Amino acid sequence: MNFMSEIAWNKEGLIPAIAQDANSNRVLMMAWMNKQALQATVIEQRAVYWSRSRNKLWRKGEQSGNIQRLVGLHLDCDNDTILLKVVQIGNVACHTGRESCFFRVLQDKNWSTIDDVIRSPEEMYL
Repeated sequence: MNFMSEIAWNKEGLIPAIAQDANSNRVLMMAWMNKQALQATVIEQRAVYWSRSRNKLWRKGEQSGNIQRLVGLHLDCDNDTILLKVVQIGNVACHTGRESCFFRVLQDKNWSTIDDVIRSPEEMYL
């Protein structure tokens, strides 16, 4: 795939990938991709990431059912960050059961939770 040669992969062969809801524009999560993950994402039209902790490809939703269908793929100006526009199946992107992994906001020098749990992690990860 020719488009891969333009990407500025880090020394581990990875690139940060930000998933954004295609309808609301809310940032859902950040994960990593390697070449294989990006290629699989393009071919399968769903988000596929590289799990650094498990050292393997991770198809978003493979356990939880919270699949991210690819709508668009963008590369930033430095060629070192990917933005995935996705349709989030099940309205849950975070492993905590929330819509977004960015569910905490700094208020009065303290982190406050602003999103409720939509689906319990126990229910998603049996």
